[in-house]
Amino acid sequence: MKSKIIAVIPARYESARFPGKVLANDTGKFLVQHTYEQLCQARLIQDVIIATDSEKVQQACESFGATCVMTSQAHQSGTDRIAEAVNHLKADIVVNIQADEPEIAPASIDLLAQLLVDNPEVGMATLAAKFDKKEQIANPNIVKVVMDENGFARYFSRSVIPYDRNAGGIGVGEVADYYRHLGIYAYRKEFLLKITGLKQTMLEKIEKLEQLRVLEYGYPILTALISHIADGIDTPEQYAEFVKRQRK
Repeated sequence: MKSKIIAVIPARYESARFPGKVLANDTGKFLVQHTYEQLCQARLIQDVIIATDSEKVQQACESFGATCVMTSQAHQSGTDRIAEAVNHLKADIVVNIQADEPEIAPASIDLLAQLLVDNPEVGMATLAAKFDKKEQIANPNIVKVVMDENGFARYFSRSVIPYDRNAGGIGVGEVADYYRHLGIYAYRKEFLLKITGLKQTMLEKIEKLEQLRVLEYGYPILTALISHIADGIDTPEQYAEFVKRQRK
């Protein structure tokens, strides 16, 4: 029986570093609209939903024909928002894409969803990529991941992992041995509802990485590597660069 796969975009209006960024529209389209249209191109995605806590965002999304559902303002994470949005929907697999990922490749979305289709015993999957610059590895805003031989994540951190003791951090010439985590996830719906009902864990609170809750409770996260990396939009400066690329 074919799995029903949907994608949900959590879209808060408030943003500490870039207020109202999901509705930025210097390209003639809202930022969230660019992300929505990328998801609609994915072959395996059967429906795309936007989940928000803002009437402004809801009105904007409806203006370009997207399905947008209102969710509670009390949610502490996009994952919690998604769980509320899909609670009463028919879906087997839920893909979570942040609203500020306007250049995410549809092929990456399909690869992520296929991980759960091909591995029915796994409840959650994500993506990773090799670093191409040593400076990125030391950046705490870029999350690192280490994986085992079977592709399962063993840990995520804002710190340098693995830490090369002899080199005092990052091994010389060993950039290829480090992997960056891409904040895109696929869940089985029942697993998503389960983990969002669990209490926050110590490591999750320390690192401010909600995927650590899954590992701390002993659940596996399957990963796959991609080569195309599209950074999300966190700041006005990054958005300005995105606008330039769109106008070329």
